[in-house]
Amino acid sequence: MPPQDPARSRILQGARQHFLAHGFRGVSMDDLAAELAMSKKTLYSRFRTKQSLLEAVIDEQFRLVNEDLERILAAPRSDFPDTLQEILACIQGHTNEVKPPFLKDIRQEAPQTFQRLETLRRALIGRHFGELMRRGRAAGFIRKDIPAEISIEILLASVQAIVNPARMEELNLTVKGGFALITKVVLEGAIVPREKVGQKD
Repeated sequence: MPPQDPARSRILQGARQHFLAHGFRGVSMDDLAAELAMSKKTLYSRFRTKQSLLEAVIDEQFRLVNEDLERILAAPRSDFPDTLQEILACIQGHTNEVKPPFLKDIRQEAPQTFQRLETLRRALIGRHFGELMRRGRAAGFIRKDIPAEISIEILLASVQAIVNPARMEELNLTVKGGFALITKVVLEGAIVPREKVGQKD
């Protein structure tokens, strides 16, 4: 299939907007075709099942997040706190698109896909935050008595434990709110205050 297939892109964009905001259990492929004013033949020629469309939506979401994070890390800047804030704002912006019904539907209806989502999230956080922590330590902003790998593992474990439908409902949190609190607690505990950067331990 051509990489720039307008019909496929339109389907993916429409499904992404609907699934992330409202979940996917309540909408059929026929419903989606009608919503997009598209023939079912066109829809099914690009995605044979709703499961394959769901997988494509997840891949697209992570592609967009990864693309934005790589752009931020590639930008020439020397101030670690500014880079950290931009990274956090980027992730919080993307996670705010993912509403609880989407995660709940995946966990209940497609557990293997939910596990794949967790694996992708773990890889993305580990890669980008690992690079950020490495730079922060080199610049003197990250405490040397806390291994960067441990901070990342704590961050990952916290996200997995809290940013899931059941716990968010219990704690009355949104995806964005849960992630913001986790990163604040984990990262601010590891960061050297700005006024102390450069001082000897």
